[in-house]
Amino acid sequence: MHHMTKKTYIIENIDCANCAANIERKISALPEVEEATLTYATKQLRVAAEDPDLLLEKMTEIASAVEPGVVIRPKDRVSSYNISLHEPHHDHPEECSCENHAHEGCSCNGHEYHDSCCNGEHEHSNIPEQAQAVRRSSKSNRLTDENKKELMNIACGTVLLISAVVLKHFDFSVASVVFFVLSYIVLGKEIVMTAIRNLTHGQVFDENFLMSIATLGAFAIQEYAEGVGVMLFYRIGELFEDIAVERSRSQIMDAVDMRPDVVTRIAADGLHTIPAEEAAAGDIIQIKPGDRIPLDGTIIEGESRLDTSPVTGEPVPVTVACGDSVLSGCINSSGLLKIRVDKVLEESMVTKILDSVENAAANKPQIERFISRFARYYTPIVVLLAAGTAIIPSLITGNWSHWVYTALTFLVISCPCALVLSVPLAFFSGIGAGSKKGILFKGGVSLEAMNNIKTVVMDKTGTITKGNFILQQTVPEKGITSEELLTLCASAESTSTHPIAHSIVSAAKEKGLEITEPKSVEELAGHGVLAVLAQGKVICGNKKLMDQFHIKTPFNAPSYGTEVFVALDGIYIGRLMISDTIKDDARSAVSALQNLGIKTAMLTGDETDSANAVAGETGIEQVYARLLPQDKVTKLAQIRDENGAVMFIGDGINDAPVLAGADVGAAMGSGADAAIEAADVVFMTSSMEAIPESLHIARVSNRISKQNVVFALAVKILVMALGLFGFANMWMAVFADTGVTILCVLNSIRILYKK
Repeated sequence: MHHMTKKTYIIENIDCANCAANIERKISALPEVEEATLTYATKQLRVAAEDPDLLLEKMTEIASAVEPGVVIRPKDRVSSYNISLHEPHHDHPEECSCENHAHEGCSCNGHEYHDSCCNGEHEHSNIPEQAQAVRRSSKSNRLTDENKKELMNIACGTVLLISAVVLKHFDFSVASVVFFVLSYIVLGKEIVMTAIRNLTHGQVFDENFLMSIATLGAFAIQEYAEGVGVMLFYRIGELFEDIAVERSRSQIMDAVDMRPDVVTRIAADGLHTIPAEEAAAGDIIQIKPGDRIPLDGTIIEGESRLDTSPVTGEPVPVTVACGDSVLSGCINSSGLLKIRVDKVLEESMVTKILDSVENAAANKPQIERFISRFARYYTPIVVLLAAGTAIIPSLITGNWSHWVYTALTFLVISCPCALVLSVPLAFFSGIGAGSKKGILFKGGVSLEAMNNIKTVVMDKTGTITKGNFILQQTVPEKGITSEELLTLCASAESTSTHPIAHSIVSAAKEKGLEITEPKSVEELAGHGVLAVLAQGKVICGNKKLMDQFHIKTPFNAPSYGTEVFVALDGIYIGRLMISDTIKDDARSAVSALQNLGIKTAMLTGDETDSANAVAGETGIEQVYARLLPQDKVTKLAQIRDENGAVMFIGDGINDAPVLAGADVGAAMGSGADAAIEAADVVFMTSSMEAIPESLHIARVSNRISKQNVVFALAVKILVMALGLFGFANMWMAVFADTGVTILCVLNSIRILYKK
C-alpha cells in the first residue's frame, strides 16, 4: 500500500469560480491523485497523492488549459517578511550616516537595529508596521494595476462605442460599423482569443466561448450595438465581481490571519527585529503596549492587561503577570512585557486559527458539492435550449433574427458562476464571522449540520459551571474538629488529580494545615479514594463508596454541590461540602437556545441533587446524572432517537467519545489540542453565550447560501421566460449573469457584519 502525502498549493490568477470547480474535477481525475480540493475562497489547492510535487507541472498544465495564466505554487507559510526588512534603511547602504557612527555593529542598512544606533532615531516598533504596510501596499498595488489596465480597456471601448452610436444616429452607417468593430476588438479580443484557445483543449461550455458566440451572433444579425454593449457590460460586471470577491476574501482572511511579520528579539547586544518565523523556542521577545502578542509564550518580566477578544471573543480584559502563559493573537493593552517563546510561529495559536479556517474552507458542505455537480449539467442544458430556440421556432415562423437573438440571450445566461461562487462564499463568511468571535468551525460541513440541531446536550463541569471547585463547608461528627477532618481528607486526596481532590488540598494549604503523604493509595474512578495514613485507613468519596464498604452516613442530602464523605477505619467521621460556581451567562445562554427552538439537556457524572440544582438555576430541561463516560454515549444516542440531531458540548479531553458520537461535537474553553482534534466546533472562549451565537451563525450561513441559489436561478429562469415571450434583451441577460453574481457575493459577506 502506497503512502499518501497531503500537500497544499496556492493557485494564482484564477478569476472564475466555475473554472475553479473544473480544475478541481480534472485534477481529481488524475490516476495518481487520491483526492483534490480547490477552494476558490482561499485560492488553495489541497492534493493527496504519493508525491504531489511530482504532479505540479501536470496540474499547472490542466489549470492553465481551463483558465490561461493560472500559476500553481507550493504554499509558503512565511508571509512577505523580506519586503522591507532587508531593504537599506539609508540611501547609502555602505556606511552608516548616524551622527554617532563611531560604533561598531550598527547595520542600519540591514535588519539589525541596536539601541545605541542612530540615537534611537529609527523606532524599533515601526519595523513591523513598515513590513505590514509594504506587504499591504504591494498587495493592493498588484490589484489596482490589474484593475487599472482593465478600466483603461473598458474606457477606450466605451468611447469607441459612443462614437459608433453617434455616427449611426447621423446616418454615417459604414463609419459607425467600423467604430462598432473597433470597439468590439478592444473589449472582446481577449475573450474571443481565450475562447479559441480553449476550444483547442476541447472546452466548449466555458464562459469565454459562450460570450463570444452570443456577441458575434449579435453582429451576424446586425445588432452591432447590442453585441458590443453586452461585451462592455460583461467586462464591467467581471471587473466588479473580481473586486467584490477579492475584497470579501481579504476581509475574511484579515479577520483571521493574525500572524506577525516580525518580532523584537532581546539579545545580549540589544534589540533585533527578526522575521517571526525565525524566532525559536526559548528566545526572549519584547512586546510594547498596544502590540499584538506574536507567539505563544510565558511572561518573564512585566505585567499588563490583555485584550483576548481576537482569540476568544471575550470582551473582558485579562490581567497577566510574570509566570503567566499567553496566547499569540491577544493584544497587550497596557504594560511593557518580556516573553519567553514557548512555541514557534508554526505551532502558535495564530497559525492554528488560520489553519483551522483554511482547512474549514476546504471542508465542503453537501449543498456546495450538489451545486458544483448541478453546474456541470446546467450550462449544456441551457446551450441546448438556446440551440432549440434558435432553430425550431425560426423554421415554423421564418422569423430567424428574432429567435436567434432570443437564443443569444440564453447563451449569456448559461454561465453558472453566480451559483458556483455564492454557496462556498456564504459558508466561508460564516466561518470568518465565527473566528472573529472565538468560534472555530471545522468546515461548511459543521455549519450545515448545526442548521439541523434539535437538542444541545451539555456536560456540567467546565461547560455550564466554571470548573473551580471550592470547599464550602466541613461537617465533622462529634469528637473530631473541622481541621482534623480536613487534614485527613486532604492527605488521602493529596496524590489525586481530580478537580475535587485539588480543591480539598488547596483549602487545607490555605488554612496552613499539615498534609502528609499516604503510605498507599487506591483511586476508584467515579467513586473516591482509599488511603492508608499514619492515623489509619481513610476512605474519602461519594455515597456509593460508603455503601460499598457498609459505612452508615447521615441522610440529609445537600441542595447543591458535591458531598465528600470521610471514614476512618470503617467509621464515618464527617463530610465536606464542595461546590462549583455556575457561569454568569449560563442562564441567558440557555434561554437564547430555547428562543432558537432548541431543547437543552445535561449529562453529568455528578450526584442527582447537585445536577438538578444546576438545571433549576439555569433552566436546562432534561438532566441525566451519575453517568460514567460510557453511559454518556448511550444517553446521547437515546436523546438523538427521541428528539433528532444533537450537538454535544464538553471540555473536549475526557469527552472525546461523546464528542465523536454526536451529530456535532463542540469543545469548550482553552482550545486544548485534544479538543481541537475531536470536535467539529471549538469555542476558544469559556463563555456559554458562544453556543447560541454559533448556532445563529450556522443558521444565517445556511439561509444566505440558499437565498443565493434561489435568487440566481430565479433571475436566470425569469429572464429566459421573458426572452421566449419577446420581452427580454441581452442587457437583461448580462445582469442575470454578472449582476446576479455581484449581488450574491455582497449578500454572502453580510454575515461578517451581522450583529
